[in-house]
Amino acid sequence: MRSRWRPVVASLAGLAVALSGCAGTRDAAAPAPDRTATRPASDQTATPARKPARKTPAPPSPDSAIPTDPSRLADALTGATDGLRRATDDWLRDGDPAKGTPPEPMVLLALRQQRIYRYLVRNPKVASRTFALLPKALAGPAKDNVKAGRGLLSLVRPISGAAKFRVRPPEPADALLAHFRRAERRFGVEWEVLAAVMFVETKFGRVRSPSYTGAKGPMQFMPGTWAAYGMGGDILDTGDAMLAAANYLHASGAPRDYRRALFAYNHSTAYVDAVLLHARQMRRDIRNYYGYYNWQVFVVTTHGDRRLTGP
Repeated sequence: MRSRWRPVVASLAGLAVALSGCAGTRDAAAPAPDRTATRPASDQTATPARKPARKTPAPPSPDSAIPTDPSRLADALTGATDGLRRATDDWLRDGDPAKGTPPEPMVLLALRQQRIYRYLVRNPKVASRTFALLPKALAGPAKDNVKAGRGLLSLVRPISGAAKFRVRPPEPADALLAHFRRAERRFGVEWEVLAAVMFVETKFGRVRSPSYTGAKGPMQFMPGTWAAYGMGGDILDTGDAMLAAANYLHASGAPRDYRRALFAYNHSTAYVDAVLLHARQMRRDIRNYYGYYNWQVFVVTTHGDRRLTGP
């Protein structure tokens, strides 16, 4: 079995994760414009008047203030989630998730959403009042995301003093998705579970530092466990690490018993709950995967949070 550990990156990726409040499932489609315009009775040849194009709101700045009032928080979370979903649809339709980077509005909306969830995780009473004001389709996912974040926060040990962390941009979103699905085909472990593990462990590979116990790579393997399940691959290679993680989870009980398998991966019920909650969000709507993909790495310190990646 894998050694028990609580990696430093859990305070980076994991907390961010939970906070990984993710995208809700509210339909973000803009209201459909009128299909036709009525012509004046006196002039059947007149050109129909056109409505002015809807202006896209400017994306929030990276450090814009987070409201503290439940009503304003609910509006802010709804707006960020809806905007992020629209931006995701645009990127999937017009961009290149297999090779390119997400557009700036998408990155900024995801960061806004993440920071709101981080606030809700730390303020349970405000969170409860905020949930009651959210649209029904968003309230359930928001509760799950805050629950996941609160559990991961309980595992974090704030950092004091100087500390160095290696971070880098993640591989393209659809390149990662191809790794997840390849591992799913080979070992039968759902790609959403693998994605959620990577999300919690290293924020989709953004964190490159080993844990304080020596766990390495994008899926944070201990060297001894890697020797048993790495199948001769490179612990730092994303594709190899994904196959090894699926191999280990399958040997530990997945897909028959994900809770058992994930507990073997990290001996914490809070960790298990968080991974399964995030996996459920991605299973419900793949756009939640792309939203999580744009969450950034935060370090929890004794002097407050510090963001290491992103704008």
